[in-house]
Amino acid sequence: MDFIIEILKVIFLGIVEGITEWLPISSTGHMLLVDEFIKMNVSSDFKEMFFVVIQLGAILAVVVMFWNKMWPFKRKDTEDGINKKGSILKKDIWSLWFKVVVACIPGAVVTIAFDDFIEAHLHTPTVIAITLIFYGIAFIIVERWNKTRTPKINTLSDITYKTAFIIGLFQVLSIIPGTSRSGSTIIGSLLIGVSRVAAAEFTFFLAVPVMFGLSFIKLLKFGLLFTVSELSILLVGMAVAFFVSLLVIKFLMGYIKKHDFQIFGWYRIILGAVVLVYFLFR
Repeated sequence: MDFIIEILKVIFLGIVEGITEWLPISSTGHMLLVDEFIKMNVSSDFKEMFFVVIQLGAILAVVVMFWNKMWPFKRKDTEDGINKKGSILKKDIWSLWFKVVVACIPGAVVTIAFDDFIEAHLHTPTVIAITLIFYGIAFIIVERWNKTRTPKINTLSDITYKTAFIIGLFQVLSIIPGTSRSGSTIIGSLLIGVSRVAAAEFTFFLAVPVMFGLSFIKLLKFGLLFTVSELSILLVGMAVAFFVSLLVIKFLMGYIKKHDFQIFGWYRIILGAVVLVYFLFR
């Protein structure tokens, strides 16, 4: 019975992860806040690893949905009914991945240097609430200012190495819980003239190496020896995050073609205020 209860908790956490990973409202912040009310009966080391590695489920959803845009190889066409062997390199996709690598450099350096310190001192409800509010206000201000501007970069192919590096600098902000990795990169992208669709798609690309890298580090730190219960919890959480993410990504890409991100800014402000009041006066 206890195991079933833990699985139900993990299913709920997987739903939260799948929804919040791609919307600019901070998945880590939401997971930490949910953990304040729904405590998992696991070790602190496993929980620390779980909150990162569960995001792989969400990342795999992006890989599935954007496979044709992400996979840099193409099979040779048939000729006279005969399949040619080998494959063709898609240079534009290779170029985009190199730009993603460039964008990952600032975040990788800062994470390696300060990750342990931030986990020890900033993973608190108060910090999460403040960052939710701060970047919620930032989204509203940037989007209102953006209404008077025309994007200079409308597609992924228009993104230069310089633009990718600047977006990577904004991603560094997401190391503070409550900021949102997608939120920080999207705000940065909008500020430098990237369209909403291109900003969201580049965020998806950027998430793949970032989350695989962070998950690898967390798994190494935790060790690869899982109990049956721990492995079940991790796999169920990833699976739920995967399927929920498929729906959320489809919704988001349709939504931003007609709307801006202000609604997410207001959501962040309201949630941050509620959290701040709750934890200050409980």
